Amino acid sequence: MGFLIYPASFLVVLGVLVFVHEFGHYAVAKLCGVRVEVFSLGFGKRIWGFRKGDTDYRISILPLGGYVKMSGENPLESRTGDPGEFTSHPRWQRFLIAVAGPAMNILFAIVVLTGVYMIRDEEPIFLDQSAVIGSVSTDSPAEKAGIRPGDKIVQLEGANSPTWRLVFDKIAMNPKQQVSVKVERGGQVLPFTVVPKAVGKEQTGTIGIYPEEPVMVGHVIPGSPAEKAGLRDGDELLDINGVSLPSAHTFVSLLQEIKDKPVQLTVLRDQQTIKTTVTPQYSDDKEGGPKRYQIGINITDKIKIIHLPAGPAFSKALTESKMYSGLIFELVGKLVEKKISLNAVSGPIGIAQISGEAAKQGGNTLVKVMALISLNLAIFNLFPIPILDGGLMLMLLIEGIMRRDINQQVKERVYQAAFVFLVLFAVVVIYNDVAKTLS
Repeated sequence: MGFLIYPASFLVVLGVLVFVHEFGHYAVAKLCGVRVEVFSLGFGKRIWGFRKGDTDYRISILPLGGYVKMSGENPLESRTGDPGEFTSHPRWQRFLIAVAGPAMNILFAIVVLTGVYMIRDEEPIFLDQSAVIGSVSTDSPAEKAGIRPGDKIVQLEGANSPTWRLVFDKIAMNPKQQVSVKVERGGQVLPFTVVPKAVGKEQTGTIGIYPEEPVMVGHVIPGSPAEKAGLRDGDELLDINGVSLPSAHTFVSLLQEIKDKPVQLTVLRDQQTIKTTVTPQYSDDKEGGPKRYQIGINITDKIKIIHLPAGPAFSKALTESKMYSGLIFELVGKLVEKKISLNAVSGPIGIAQISGEAAKQGGNTLVKVMALISLNLAIFNLFPIPILDGGLMLMLLIEGIMRRDINQQVKERVYQAAFVFLVLFAVVVIYNDVAKTLS
């Protein structure tokens, strides 16, 4: 039953986003007087629906998208001059119809995020804080470049005063590429160049730095040394053998140095400081990692609750939507320049995995993921590729400048080439999805 959450959440996410996108086209087409023949969720054979007026509202057998079919929309079809046809309307109206789908996806993302921040959201405290480094991995790109614990990142790839959220995203998108970093240390600003290494199935970048944040006990494993030592869920670990803990990575690293010798922990619980002794044991990582010395706890981030009035919630949603949209464009640019692996792109299987994992964490997380996927869908459709909304918009702009229609044979060749390109792109993305899943 647990496996079903992945296809179920995928269908919910895709169904909602496709409906939002196609409703944008549909609503503006209706306002402009264009006859809409089909409004479909899914492709292929019609399995259910109803007809109202000129429109057949349907659900089709393949749930991987959807479409709105307008009369005379296909540029390869001959025109009859019917006033209800798409091509019978002024170019500016056709442009508005084309842009309405992506615009609805962007608006949906902003509205959803605003609602989440108004009702209730949780996120790690460090994400929106200044990037003060708590620890640096041994032999990591950051250590080799000269970056140290306690450094504060004041500039990253031209972005001033970046938060940890932006730091992680920027580094992830620059595997094996030189990244310029400026840190503040002892009142001085020092420049560094670091080359992130590619890790994971997606081959995203990392330089081995960790935020300065409290070490929180998320869960104590029954029967573990931690439980025997009296540790509880929600405890904050302050130091180990008198050595302060600026990050969870520091704690884990110290355990590997101490090995199986008893250690004294200082714990903060209910505003009181408690000392206890625990003996690490060498065992498997419960999350599938290699064997290492541990005490039997799952470490979690310190969480802050977000509950904002409408104005600040909208402002935060707008800021984050702009930031993520910019990152998406940057990612596409790096894909074109071959600076990042195509593995970083997720297709249907990847989206199903992301949606399923989000659903496991709760409705809020799933809704936020849906908002970010909505931004991806909007931006993808704005690319100037024929068949996509952006391609139609580009052709309308060219025709507007030329003050005449593009030759029909030229349109046919362009649309055929674009169709082949999109099919090949889809095959590559799905193949990568399958390969990443099997690995």
